[in-house]
This record gives sequence, structure tokens and C-alpha cells, in this order.
Amino acid sequence: MRFLPFFILLFSGCIAQTNYPKDYFRLPLDIPTQLSGNFGELRPNHFHAGWDFKTQQRQGLDVHAVADGYVSRIKMSPYGYGKAIYITHPNGFTSVYGHLKSANGAIQDYIQKAYYREQAFEIELFLKPDELPVQKGQVIAFSGNSGSSQGPHLHFEFRDSKTEKIINPLLFGYDTSIKDSKKPFISGLYVYPLEANTVVNQSKRPLLLSVSLQKDGTYLASSVKANGKIGFGITTVDYDSVSYNKNGAYKVQTYWNGNPSFGYQLDTYGFDEMRYINALLDYPRYKQTNQRVQKLFMKTPYPLSFIATDATNGIIDVVPNLASVYRIEVSDFFNNVKIITVPITYDGADPVVNTLAVHSDYYVKVARDNLFTKQNIAVFFPAGTFYDDFEMDFDVKDSTLYLHNDSVPVHSNFTISITDSTYTEAQKEKVFIADIDSRGRVGYNYTWSKGNVFSAKVRSLGTYKLVTDTKPPSITIANSIAGKWISKQKTLRFSVSDSGSGIKSYAGYLNGNWILLEYDYKSRTLTHNFSDGIVAEGANDLKVIVTDNVGNSSTFETRFFRSQQY
Repeated sequence: MRFLPFFILLFSGCIAQTNYPKDYFRLPLDIPTQLSGNFGELRPNHFHAGWDFKTQQRQGLDVHAVADGYVSRIKMSPYGYGKAIYITHPNGFTSVYGHLKSANGAIQDYIQKAYYREQAFEIELFLKPDELPVQKGQVIAFSGNSGSSQGPHLHFEFRDSKTEKIINPLLFGYDTSIKDSKKPFISGLYVYPLEANTVVNQSKRPLLLSVSLQKDGTYLASSVKANGKIGFGITTVDYDSVSYNKNGAYKVQTYWNGNPSFGYQLDTYGFDEMRYINALLDYPRYKQTNQRVQKLFMKTPYPLSFIATDATNGIIDVVPNLASVYRIEVSDFFNNVKIITVPITYDGADPVVNTLAVHSDYYVKVARDNLFTKQNIAVFFPAGTFYDDFEMDFDVKDSTLYLHNDSVPVHSNFTISITDSTYTEAQKEKVFIADIDSRGRVGYNYTWSKGNVFSAKVRSLGTYKLVTDTKPPSITIANSIAGKWISKQKTLRFSVSDSGSGIKSYAGYLNGNWILLEYDYKSRTLTHNFSDGIVAEGANDLKVIVTDNVGNSSTFETRFFRSQQY
């Protein structure tokens, strides 16, 4: 009981409810609500920031402003949210609409002018309140599949306009649009020995526990017999009654002998907290099996604001002569709850299964800077780069850096420096530090040089080496237009690729005038729409230039003919 007051103070601050307006906002689509992703769902390197509305597997649905306000930000990008619009509302909240196909009306006109003013497809605009006001229900855009979207849908968010913190749409009354009578599903329960001498069920390695359904609808786990400090982890998903997609759980709460131990409730959080998902997860298991086990303890505390814990950080200390009960409750927003009870007793038996031995001359301490060097390579890890201390595999062979492996999560950037005096000044412009994946594929990292030292900031462990790229990108047109009349054609489309450092920039010109080329990295295509009105009557000279990250360029040129009578 001595930790309970501390927990209550922390937990009440974590989940203190704001009075969010329940009837102020409408839905952004006019079709029945079905979600392919919910708020806080576990994604690679981040928690999902909003809702993903299904759009009936098609693009072009009307997207409505959810309330009066003004367009405060527009961002067009081949990546992330793709084509995105932000609307600031007078009640202190901002709504976000992502992966759009295009904007509508005055908003699209504004974007089109900005494209040609900035002479770029990738633009970010911040608007004043009187520039693009909108009314509730106004069609502001059409749903699409732009950016990093893997299929047609609408990404939608609420944010606090001042703090930029994202907020669960369910808190704004959107729960009335969702039917959910299903309990969350817990597919796995794991127990972790957390000290070198801790033994759990005669094992020093994490174990999967079996569970059985009880008459009252709860679940009972197999008994845990241990000594020393242990923690638990779960794999859990949630389903609503209509979407049939695996979504994230809204609330997880654990209890040790009836007292709250570790928990979270996904109401709101900041973008700067996103990467702490890798501390919450059993990251090595995720990388090896793609299974997302959420650890219900913190071996090394990390500042994820929606987590509340007692003074033990969710760690259970199993001592002689004291049996205990551990309970896990997983619930959704609609109070459908799944409960697992775990009986725990002390057992001093020797282990049958030992830990895998790991020995290295390089030991990383999270709380301090770490600098490792070998041969011509140095790696500098600032304090806080990782979440836990660990023994690192660090080696250099044949001018290649072998830096542990990606089973250890990295929170922030670290610096790799490689000394090489064999390059001329001209050659140095084409050299970069590349990450090499298991298939031997090269990944580009922005690299700078000072003298003979090349450096890059990176954010993952793995294999690195210096690579030279002298090969320009390739450009091919979908259908040959050289010398042809293409009056009925609506677009120009090009396939672009680069086998070295990757594409950095692209530009197109008709008769010497800049034209908009929209880049879709998923299909590696550049598209120009003749509706932009730049094409001339009769003969047109076309030029497309694509440049990679180290300055190699390719140019595609041709002449075609077009009549505007069609």
C-alpha cells in the first residue's frame, strides 16, 4: 500500500479529462463509419495519430469540414500524410485530413497557384484566418491514396490548436458512430525475468503463459513460480462490431494484490512521444517475429505521458513466504473488458533453461555518451540514444561497419564517421555512408565531409559502409509521344528510379515554362496534368530533369503536338 498514493497522484494527472465538445463536430464523410485504423494503434516507430476511415475501397469521396473554421495549413508531399489539409476551429481545436486525392474549389485553386509560385510539388503553407474560411459541412477535398497510404482511405485527426497534441476522436462524441460490443482480444501473455539471477518456471528466458476461460468470463493464467524481479507483457488487439480490422486497445490496467501497478489510457499525447512505442514494445521479439508484445513494466523509465505506474514501474518482486495475485484488465472505449488473473508464488528452484550468453567488449550505458572506435571508423552515441543498457556487437571488416543489429531500438540520432583518404575532391561529392540491408540493398544517408572524414547521422543499428554513386537516375515515359499529336491525352506520365543514392529532386518544363509534376514514390511515377493549362497549341518542347541525392542528373527531352480543341 505504500506506493498507492504516489500512483493515484500520477495516474489522475495522466488521465484528467478535458470537457471536449460532444455535438460540435460532424463526421468528415457521409458514408457509414468503418475504420481501418484507430487512435493509438501500434504502428512502426509510432502510435497512430487518429482515425483511418474506410472509403469503400475507392477514391474521390466528398470530404467535409467537420465544423466552421479556416484552412490554417496545407502540406503536399509524396510521403507521410500525402496531400493534407488542416482546419483550425474557433473552439481551440484543429482537424486534419490526410491522404487526399485533391482539394476542392477555392482551396484547390489556392494550392494550384502555390505550386506554380513555389515551382514545387512538395509545399507547406501556413494561412491566416481570413484567407480560406470554411463552413461546417463544406466539401473541402476528395478522399484519396496519396503519401504513405497503402490503400484508399481518409486519415483524420483532432489536435489541440495551441499544444499540437493529438486527441482521440472518440472524446468528441464520435463514439456514437461506432458500434462495438466486442471485448478486446489478448492473444498472448508473457512473463519476463528481469534480473540476472531471476528464474521463472525454471527458465531465465521470457515465457509464454497459457490461459483458461473461467465460468465468470474472465481468464486464469497458469501459475508463475519465480524468485526475484519479474514483469509481464501482452499482445492485444480490439475489434468493433462492423469494421473487422485489428485495432489498438484503448485502456490497459494492471493490479498487483489489488493495487494499481502499470497502465495507460489513450486519450491524448504529443508527436514528440511517438517513438517511445519502441520502449513499450518487446522490440527484439517484434523485429524477429513481427509480434507486438506490450511490456507492462519499465525496466528503465521513459517519459511516455499516458503511462501511469506505481513506484516499482510495474515490476513485481517475488520474495519467499508471500504469494501474490497479478491482474490485467484490457478495455475499449465502450467498457468491454477482458480480464486475466495470474497467480504468483515464490520458487527457489534452479533454472533448466538459461539465458543466451552475450559477451562484448563494447557496453552501452544509456545515461552517458558512448564513443566506440575501430580502425578507420568511429561511432558516437549521445546519452539517451537507447532505452536500456546493453552489450553491443561492434566490428569493422573490409571497411564495413557491423553495428550490432536492428533488434535493439534506437530513440535518437547517432553519428558514424569514416576516415578514407583515397578519394579525390571531385569523387567526394559522390560518396555517402550507406546502410546495407540483408539483401545487400543500399540506403542513402545524408553525408558531409571534412577533409578525409565522412560523417552521417543515422537512427538504426546495422551494417554501414562508404558507397560511391556515379550513375544518374533513369526516366522513361509511359507511352512514346515523340513527334505525335496527343490532343486526347489528359496527362503525361513518367517512370523514374535510381539504383544508388535515391531521387532528391525533379522538374519539368514545357516550352521553357515550369510545369507541375506530382511524384508518387509508391509507383515511382511523375505525372503532369494538361488541365494546368501550360501546354501550347501545336508544337510543344518537353524537358524533364531528375537528380539524385549526390547530384547525378538525367534529362528527358522530346517534342509533341497538341490541339486544345478536344
